[in-house]
Amino acid sequence: MGDVQSAEETLWARSLRGDGDAFGELYDKHRDRVFRHAYRLSGNRHDAEDIMATAFLELWRRRAKVRIVEGSVLPWLLVTVTNCARNSSRAARRYRRFLDSLPHGEEAVDPVFGTVQDQLDGELALALQSLDATDLRLLSLVVFEDHTLTAAAAVLKLSPGAAKVRMHRARQRLRSVLAENRPKPTRIPLFEGGQP
Repeated sequence: MGDVQSAEETLWARSLRGDGDAFGELYDKHRDRVFRHAYRLSGNRHDAEDIMATAFLELWRRRAKVRIVEGSVLPWLLVTVTNCARNSSRAARRYRRFLDSLPHGEEAVDPVFGTVQDQLDGELALALQSLDATDLRLLSLVVFEDHTLTAAAAVLKLSPGAAKVRMHRARQRLRSVLAENRPKPTRIPLFEGGQP
C-alpha cells in the first residue's frame, strides 16, 4: 500500500510543477471513482460528466492549495464533486425560478405557425440587450453559467451586496422590457358591425 501512495505523491509533486502528463495519470487513476460519485449525486450521466470535469478543472486550477489526505488527492476530489453537485443543483433551481419569473402571455399559442418559441427567444434577446454590460455579465454568470452570486461578484469586482442589488434590478428591468414589448392581443369582432 505504501508504494501506491508514494507513486501518487510523486505524480502530485510533478503536477504541482505543471507537469500535465502526471496530472493526466492522476485523472486516469481517479476518474471512474469521481464519476460514480458525481452520478450518485446528480442522477444523470450528462450532469455527472459536467460535475466531474469541473472537479478536475478545480484540482488543476487550485493545485497549489489542494490538501492531500493520506497521500491521495481523491478525498479532495470527492469533496469538490459534492460541492459542484450542490452548486449545479442550486443553479438549476435558480434557472428554473428565473424562467418562471418571466412574464407569461395570456394569448393562445397557435401550433400551426410554430414561431412562438422564436418570438420568445427574440424578445428575451432584446430584453437582455437593454441591460448595461456589468448587469448582463452578472446575470450571465449567475443564471446561465451556474456561478454563485458571490463568485460572480468576485469575478466582476463587485461587493456581494452590490451584486445582489444589481441582480435584483436586472431581473426587474427584464420583466419590464418583456412586458412592454409583448404585443397586445387584437380583438376580432365576431359579428359584422360589432353587434350580435
